[in-house]
Amino acid sequence: MGKLIVMDHPLIMHKVAIMRSKDTSVKDFRELVNEIALLMGYEATKDLQLTETEVETPLMKTKGFVVEKQVALVPILRAGLGMVDALMSLIPAAKVGHIGLYRDHETLQPVEYYCKLPTDIEKRQVLVLDPMLATGGSSVAAIEFIKRRGARKIKLVCIIAAPEGVRAVQEAHPDVDIYVAALDEKLNEHGYILPGLGDAGDRLFGTL
Repeated sequence: MGKLIVMDHPLIMHKVAIMRSKDTSVKDFRELVNEIALLMGYEATKDLQLTETEVETPLMKTKGFVVEKQVALVPILRAGLGMVDALMSLIPAAKVGHIGLYRDHETLQPVEYYCKLPTDIEKRQVLVLDPMLATGGSSVAAIEFIKRRGARKIKLVCIIAAPEGVRAVQEAHPDVDIYVAALDEKLNEHGYILPGLGDAGDRLFGTL
């Protein structure tokens, strides 16, 4: 079973509390998503492989280590876009794919409407980005689409998660580790996370 890693860093907890507030502006909300994703990125990338190299300092030659060019960031449109810049600042050499999904009103199943991934996705550690893990339907489907294209090393990075969504991903993809900044109580009857923060996409892009 994949691991569930819930961040308890004081700075993350502080920023999540501000982000939840209904009075937080679009500008501040967007900045908080970026800052939290940046902090989460350190934990989600701590097992990246290193290659030994030789570095010449102003005084002598020494041994150093560099991260291999091995990461792909895949935001789930549209809210996942708010997390990309933070991770790109940590890993400038990362490639970025995109997955767009919508829910069929009759079957209630996620339907892919856009998927563009790096051609060497099977060689890369993939970080799937989405601020909210609610029912888990979109994340489960996105991970399945990525696997169909050959990826085998996948992590899911979310800011707020509901237990129902975590269970859905773990049941469908037991090989995927899940990183979250906060694990909330439950979903309401409309599939929104409680206490949550509302619709992350709307709050990011000002479409309330």
